[in-house]
Amino acid sequence: MRKDTELRQQLSALGTKTEYKQDYAPKVLESFDNKHPMNDYWVRFNCPEFTSLCPITGQPDFAEIIISYLPDEKMVESKSLKLYLFSFRNHGAFHEDCVNIIMKDLIKLMNPKYIEVTGIFTPRGGISIYPYTNYGKPGTKYEKLAEHRLMNHQ
Repeated sequence: MRKDTELRQQLSALGTKTEYKQDYAPKVLESFDNKHPMNDYWVRFNCPEFTSLCPITGQPDFAEIIISYLPDEKMVESKSLKLYLFSFRNHGAFHEDCVNIIMKDLIKLMNPKYIEVTGIFTPRGGISIYPYTNYGKPGTKYEKLAEHRLMNHQ
C-alpha cells in the first residue's frame, strides 16, 4: 500500500481532472520506475487521433502516431503521454519534426534502451507522409538494433 501512495505522489496527472495544454507541453510527461529493467520487452502506444498544425499554413494535420520502446529504468505514464501528444494540437511543426520531437522528449524523460516513433499522416494535397525515427542506447546491442531497423525500414 505504501508503494502505491508513493507512486501516486510521483504521478500527478493520473486520477486527477484532466487539464489540456493549449500548446506544446513536454513538461506534462511523467515517468515511473520499471519493475522489470533486466527484461527486454516492448511497450507500444498507438495514438490514432494525433493532430498538429502546419507551421506555414496553420491548417491541421492528422496522424496516427505509433511509439514502441524497450524500457530501461523508467517508463512513461500513459495519461501524461496522452496529454503531451494532445499538446501538439495547436503547435506548428512539420510531420518529420513531430516524430523527432516526440522521440527526443521521450528519450530525455526515460532514457530507454530503444525507441522508435512512426507518424502515419493523413494525405493533404494528394501526398501521404510517414516519417519514422529511432534510437538505440549508444555502445549497446540496442544501438545495433536501431541501425538494423532503420536500414531495413520500409
